[in-house]
Amino acid sequence: MDYISAKSILSKSRTNEWFGTDYTMNLYKGCHHGCVYCDSRSECYQIDHFEKVRGKKQAIEILSKELSSKKKKGIVGTGSMSDPYNFFERSQKLTLRSLELFHHFGYGVSIATKSSLVTRDHQLLERIAQHSPVNVSLSVSTMDDELAKKIERAVSLPSQRLEAVRQLATSGIYTGVILMPMLPFLTDDWSTIELVVLKAAEAGAKYVYPFFGMTLRDRQKEHYFTFLAHYFPEILMKYKENYDRNYFCGIQNQAQITSKFYTLCDKLGMDYQMEKIIHNYQAPYVSNQGTLFD
Repeated sequence: MDYISAKSILSKSRTNEWFGTDYTMNLYKGCHHGCVYCDSRSECYQIDHFEKVRGKKQAIEILSKELSSKKKKGIVGTGSMSDPYNFFERSQKLTLRSLELFHHFGYGVSIATKSSLVTRDHQLLERIAQHSPVNVSLSVSTMDDELAKKIERAVSLPSQRLEAVRQLATSGIYTGVILMPMLPFLTDDWSTIELVVLKAAEAGAKYVYPFFGMTLRDRQKEHYFTFLAHYFPEILMKYKENYDRNYFCGIQNQAQITSKFYTLCDKLGMDYQMEKIIHNYQAPYVSNQGTLFD
């Protein structure tokens, strides 16, 4: 793995609406998972050779200085632009070492990943949870392992991700599923969505957070359409007919499926609204003054 220079690791979250994080962190640049729908390929993110993973030089040393110098502790989010549990994490352990720092300095963490490797760190996450909020989200678009091998070529299978949810939930970690994206004409039928929700509940997930569609723009759109042309040419024609130049591509029968989704989650006692998810995993750490990390 190549390393690139970095001046900083932490950045202030523009908004804490995404799992209530105060800071964001990316120890790696690029992602090897090969998800054909990933928006991070888009030109606006300026990540050339996106599927080549590069680590950041002296990331842990830089992160340690940043964490120790912050006047306000908080929750660090990771996994938005590059999966913190990529293949190289097994040997480089940048994510593991960052979690050790969060524990040492008293920070919380919210992780989004597609990798079952996250279970390696369950004991450390348990220790962090003794003093600060911890949340782990496993991203799932389908429970069909064979389809997943096509649309997510180099990542843990959906069945493995749900097993990771089960292991983390059993360890007492606040864990859930991010059901996104829902790919029109590929993974947006009710039977596919229902199965993800049922399997998530069975595994002990506290929530399923949905996104009823996908985004497509510039070079990401080109990449995705090339994939469809090879594997599903008939579906490619449907995209061109239904979405043309749209950035957001909503699922078919969205109103009916949304209603069914909410009803099923309510029946199973699972959250699906971001406000409730944030409240439920952070509430035990709120002081009498109504603030975190008081």
